[in-house]
Amino acid sequence: MKAIYKRDLRAYFTSPLGYVFIAAFLLIVNAVFYITNIQQATNNLGGVSQMMLYALIIVVPLLTMRTISEDYKQKTDQLLLTAPVRASGIVLGKFFAAYTVFVIALALTFIQVIIVAIFGTPNMGSVFGNYIAILAAAAVYISIGVFVSSLTENQFIAAIASLGIFVGVFLIDFAYSLVKTEWLKAVLYWVSIFRRFNTFYMGVFSVADFIYYISVTAIFVFLTVRMIERKRWL
Repeated sequence: MKAIYKRDLRAYFTSPLGYVFIAAFLLIVNAVFYITNIQQATNNLGGVSQMMLYALIIVVPLLTMRTISEDYKQKTDQLLLTAPVRASGIVLGKFFAAYTVFVIALALTFIQVIIVAIFGTPNMGSVFGNYIAILAAAAVYISIGVFVSSLTENQFIAAIASLGIFVGVFLIDFAYSLVKTEWLKAVLYWVSIFRRFNTFYMGVFSVADFIYYISVTAIFVFLTVRMIERKRWL
């Protein structure tokens, strides 16, 4: 796993992909920070945190589209499949490489917290709660993106399919606010990534919601492992 992690992480920064992802993420988040905090002179970073969650819909497909599909296309998957490494090691190495790139991008946004702290007093409980929620939600998005990438050798298709799934997840959250039936609202809440973010947004650490994010991530990592194992035996 360690060798695959290093190889994939290096690949992000020896090609434009890693820089494009970080630049796109920071462009969106900093634009919102300028509009909602600088122009309005407020120390509430909640709007920026929510935009980070929405930005994942657009930028994560760029990050994950080539994680496994590139190996299919270049036929390097055969080397991985015949190497003395478990399928779980392959998938986790690729997942953590993509996740590390995201963490780097997210860490750069902490400059906003410093700027607000210089001129005001941000609610640090809410700030750290939001960062934890973003890290957990990003793990879900990246695990889904890696799984989709394992289904095709076409990077473009992987990116579009991931984007479609993420938009669908967003629409589930939108539907939650429109539905009046209690049992249906409960179902929509259970599958909504965005709705569960609200607890962290208020500065309250929800163990149940955090475990939900980790569990969904584990499910998609497991599904990706199964896809790799299937390839190994074909």
